[in-house]
Amino acid sequence: MTFPICLIRSAVVLSLLLLTGCVSSVSARKVVSLDSFRRIYVERRLNENNQLDQLFVAELRRLGREASSGPMTMMPENTDAVLTYDARWQWDFRTYLIELSLELHTVHPRKKLADARYHQPSIKTKPPEEVIREVLDRLFER
Repeated sequence: MTFPICLIRSAVVLSLLLLTGCVSSVSARKVVSLDSFRRIYVERRLNENNQLDQLFVAELRRLGREASSGPMTMMPENTDAVLTYDARWQWDFRTYLIELSLELHTVHPRKKLADARYHQPSIKTKPPEEVIREVLDRLFER
């Protein structure tokens, strides 16, 4: 029994499309070394209800940094850097994190120290804790 060549080609193309949708990408750029920035404040996003700020704080502490979060008006005076982020969530029978962008800035004057981005274009994604760990590990690696 032989299959028509067009059916085989269609199956190969479909397989490739499915495989490419399962790949996530993480990119990180540093303007300067981040070793001297020990006290980091995570700005809580007012329109973000998934407590990503708390996940960032937990991960920064795991990396040996002093970290806290909240609105900018509550930032401690001895803060070395501010982490801001934007998260894009998708819903397809469940809610999942499809994109995360973050920037690390000095406090005064506000100058960018680093940025990072995570993108997962498929519904088979990692949990937010794993995404944040991967992004911050990449950003703070030596």
